[in-house]
Amino acid sequence: MTTAPKARKFRIRRSDALRPPPSGDAPARDETRAAPARAYAPDELLAAPAEPEDGFGDLALPGSAAATRRAAAPEQAEPAAPRSLEDEIAAIRAEGLTGRQLRMARRTAQKHGLTPTSDFDAVRLLRGRGIDPFAQSNMLELVVDDALGPEAEERSANLPATTRAAPLPAQPAPARPAPLTADARAAEIMKVQRDIARRRRKRLFLLATRLSFFVLLPTLLVAYYYYRVATPLYATHTEFVIQKAESGGAAAGGLGSLFGGTSFATVQESIVVQSYLESREAMLRLDQELGFRAHFSSEQMDPLLRLAPDAPDEAVYATYRDQLTIGYDPTEGVVKVEMLAADPTTSQAFSEALIRYAEERVDQMSQRLREDQMAGARDSYEDAERRVTEAQTRVLELQERRGVLSADAEVSTIFQQISTFELELQNERLRLAEIMAARAPNATRVQVAEANIGRLEALIASLRSGLTEGEVGGASLARIQSELVIAQADLETRQMMLAQALQQLESARIEANRQSLYLSIGVYPVAPDEAAYPRAFENTLLAFLVFSGIYLMVSMTATILREQVSS
Repeated sequence: MTTAPKARKFRIRRSDALRPPPSGDAPARDETRAAPARAYAPDELLAAPAEPEDGFGDLALPGSAAATRRAAAPEQAEPAAPRSLEDEIAAIRAEGLTGRQLRMARRTAQKHGLTPTSDFDAVRLLRGRGIDPFAQSNMLELVVDDALGPEAEERSANLPATTRAAPLPAQPAPARPAPLTADARAAEIMKVQRDIARRRRKRLFLLATRLSFFVLLPTLLVAYYYYRVATPLYATHTEFVIQKAESGGAAAGGLGSLFGGTSFATVQESIVVQSYLESREAMLRLDQELGFRAHFSSEQMDPLLRLAPDAPDEAVYATYRDQLTIGYDPTEGVVKVEMLAADPTTSQAFSEALIRYAEERVDQMSQRLREDQMAGARDSYEDAERRVTEAQTRVLELQERRGVLSADAEVSTIFQQISTFELELQNERLRLAEIMAARAPNATRVQVAEANIGRLEALIASLRSGLTEGEVGGASLARIQSELVIAQADLETRQMMLAQALQQLESARIEANRQSLYLSIGVYPVAPDEAAYPRAFENTLLAFLVFSGIYLMVSMTATILREQVSS
């Protein structure tokens, strides 16, 4: 188990700007690194300041603490023997420098153009150049306040120092600059402030120039177009809904009637109508009927909106899509249409034409549905009607050919005649029996009675034979009656089937009418009295925001790229 040390480390460094020059009577010792830290009383700090650490160790380089100690005690100094590179590096390694100090020394050596082989070699090369490898620049130490007087200098002299600038062996030590007076310091500060203000004004001027060229100027051009050049356009609003008449009987119990009374039942039809009004077909039809191309090719249109007289259909269609705004709200099932034109009357005419086109398209879709539903019923009715006509024609031909209007009437007439003749025959027989009952019957009367009886019997036989036996090349009344009965029965059957087919056709027509679509207008097109477009203020503000956003994005991108290249 390893216990971390509890002792705190303090390292306080100062640069040469606040450290007084070394004196010759300073004690020749270096305890800042080797001696352990201990607490000093304030009297001890003022009386005996500690020996500062200059970063050169025991090397007696010109301007170092070791050289100062040897100069103060010449009788004790002995000529040092020249050390090798390994000895110098070993001595530096024995100083116990931290990793941070070594990295700082490596960076300082690289800044001065040296090529050390290791961190310890970097310390050696810097000390050979007379450079403190552990010096840190502090901007606060560049300003020395002379108003503090000798008290501050005495207090700063008692603080330990770790850095000291030493001149090169071949150059004299740099002289300490004379402290600035209050007036000179104020003049320098004013000079710096003026330079900062001048640079700030220059940057603000360049920024204002760029903003004026890339943001304000395009915004002014857009505002001039919308306020002075753009043609006022009048908007006509129209709203309609497509509805479906659902049946209340059989369809009410199925899943098909779940959305029957809502707007979801006509979503597809509404989308189809919207697509049709936005199509080239509607545009070409509007151009043929009301002259859409000629209206937007007139001289009253501004140059950006005006169409060329020989413009292709694609350009006309693009203008048509720009001037037509149509939207469908599926929650309410309402289709909203807005049509723009250069004058109110034309805008109203365009809107009414579009509503008429939508109604025709809805009728076409419902007509196809009705025709599909009524096709079978109509075919059945037509077939039943044709068969009834054929049966009626056959009965008529049979009546004309046989000469019998009604077989029942003919049979009834013949039977009445037979009954009458049989009654007369019975009377004649009774008269003959009466004549024969006399003692001396009259032969003439007997002969007449017998003749009458024979005629009546022959006539009755003829009538009876006419019912069942026809003449030569003819047909009997029984056959004629049978044919008429069959033909009339067929006619009655066909008439009953025709009635049923007619009933089915009527039911199919009612069902088709219930399934039909129709367009219901909620807001009729009315000519406006004030132009709706262009919206000059809104469009100008939008243009300003767009140009500002573009400028901001480009400037940020350029700044980032500049920083990347410079780094």
